[in-house]
Amino acid sequence: MLSRSALASTLSLAFPRTVIDSQRLLRIGLLAPLSGKMKSWGEPGYQGCRIWQDWVNENGGMRVGDRRYRVDVIAYDTEFKPAKALAGARKLIIDHDVQILMMLGGNDFSRPLRDFINQTRTLVTTLLPSDLTPDARTLIAPCEVHPIYNVTGVDWLVRDDPSLRTVAMCTQNDAHGLPSVATYRAAFEAAGLELIDEHLFPAETSDVSDIIGGVLEKKPDVLCWDTAYEPFVHAMTIEAYKRGFQGRIISCTCDNYSALIEKTSPQFMENFVFQFPDFDDPRLRETKINFAQPNRFHQEFCRRYPGAWSAVSWEYAAILEMWKSAVERARTVEPLTILAMMKIGGKGNHVFGEATWWGKELFGIDNALVGDWPVVAIRDGRARIVEFGSPLDWWNKHRELLIKHLRALNLMWDQREERLALSR
Repeated sequence: MLSRSALASTLSLAFPRTVIDSQRLLRIGLLAPLSGKMKSWGEPGYQGCRIWQDWVNENGGMRVGDRRYRVDVIAYDTEFKPAKALAGARKLIIDHDVQILMMLGGNDFSRPLRDFINQTRTLVTTLLPSDLTPDARTLIAPCEVHPIYNVTGVDWLVRDDPSLRTVAMCTQNDAHGLPSVATYRAAFEAAGLELIDEHLFPAETSDVSDIIGGVLEKKPDVLCWDTAYEPFVHAMTIEAYKRGFQGRIISCTCDNYSALIEKTSPQFMENFVFQFPDFDDPRLRETKINFAQPNRFHQEFCRRYPGAWSAVSWEYAAILEMWKSAVERARTVEPLTILAMMKIGGKGNHVFGEATWWGKELFGIDNALVGDWPVVAIRDGRARIVEFGSPLDWWNKHRELLIKHLRALNLMWDQREERLALSR
């Protein structure tokens, strides 16, 4: 049997390689919140796409069969509202004929949107694999497997400081927060940390002072911000600092951490652990990394968009590079062919190394590409990778825990499908 790489090479070489320079346009769609509280997980991703677009076009465009195309990334602001996301998908797919549609996911992904994707057979990517379902076979999560990778941060934290015993968790109560709550609950239980307080608040909350005050009365060793949005992460961290908290903090993200250092202290932020590095990190020079010139990308991003770097700045660009590679090997943009090319052998080149197409037990379908994921801490004022952890190694040891906590919140794929059926 041919290996994955050998089969890909065979498919790619099966046709003559006549390259015709052309000014034809290949359109790509992005559905994301470009305004409001979720802006930091939308706009920086679009900015990263623009850098990718410029670099591809400056290097002759994208090859599809015997022609080359300029690429054009078109973004649509969903405002993190399902109706807006559906309208945006219709506009991008029908009016602009995009060949791939990238989404943040979560609130943006509704049953009507899923039905529309199935109707058009569009290849769609999400950053939230909790959107995945066997009823949407062209929906994939090829970059980020949120929130499963958060277990790696907890695992590293308790090894870094074995004296830790208790944790309190705060986050917004929504499609980003709840799957992460279940995952952190499982990770804490596996690590032997006692969850002594948990506060879920509405996404419309504007004042967190009383919340943090109440949580700190329990005297936790660790504060967990789950997958809270950037305004909440900043507000809760600053409030904890003002109230004299001296323990560890763990969070999925810590966007614009330099502002937090200024408003707290460098020493205080050394206790903060999260999951997203800056792309000038020295460890991204390792040979297993599958992101071309990460340091150059980070420098260009910071030059064009000062102060805007976030968890998603590189993610959509990384997805596009994976898609581009599959298109050029398959010599077509046909969605099902590209999907098959990306999944040859059940493996793929994830940003942080070789990864596995996985997820059937949690999502009903193996449409999530899962590989190692970085654990990040503040070191000398910079976000630095302290370890690459394996979500799949953790899963193989503790799968029952994660399934138990997901089911407790009715978040398993079959439970979500049942709710959708009842709602209809």
